[in-house]
Amino acid sequence: MIYNELSASPEAKDSVIIYSGGLDSTTLLYEEQQRIALAVTFDYGSNHAQREIACAEKHCKLLGIEQLIIQLPFVKTHFTSSLIDSAEAIPEGGYNEESMRSTVVPFRNGIMMSIACGIAESRNLRHVLIANHGGDHAIYPDCRAPFIDAMSQAMREGTYIGVDILAPYTHLSKSDIVKRGAQMGIDYSTTYSCYKGGEKHCGKCGTCQERKEAFALAGVADPTHYAD
Repeated sequence: MIYNELSASPEAKDSVIIYSGGLDSTTLLYEEQQRIALAVTFDYGSNHAQREIACAEKHCKLLGIEQLIIQLPFVKTHFTSSLIDSAEAIPEGGYNEESMRSTVVPFRNGIMMSIACGIAESRNLRHVLIANHGGDHAIYPDCRAPFIDAMSQAMREGTYIGVDILAPYTHLSKSDIVKRGAQMGIDYSTTYSCYKGGEKHCGKCGTCQERKEAFALAGVADPTHYAD
């Protein structure tokens, strides 16, 4: 069930989505809006947090989906990652280069899924939705299928109602996701990805390059404003 297409017409709103305001999670928000009861956005002090959060708020309001913004200040205080260090610390270049490993926030998805799981059980919601995708696998261990499977099993075992994880993009590319979003008419100009966190996407960091490539491979016009 984790990687299969989700039901287009769920009987009830049964899910919490971990929603950043980026391209991938915004696509999942729109695709599964009929089953989403709550969007949870985490602020762990990343360089681009405030720009992503502003996008997340916009789309939740457009769809009439309740949103919680949860602060995780301990991440910036105690964890090591260029993503929470400074814009200058973010490496430039391809997403698959060794240097991009500096952007890993240790166990970030595990922490967010654990909190979302507790919220889901508190609200009697059966699923946690997350928009990890195949392009993340090379660098981010907490985006890979074995981790998602293990976390879903742990959540089922650790909750009375058997909360699990639904991660339908796990084996999709980012260009696949862009194609889906384009078919739904999503305005991707109101999503944010750049790890440097500037007013415009820098166009040079790994996630900006991945974003550019996704639109190009999907054959969809890229509405993003880049600084380069």
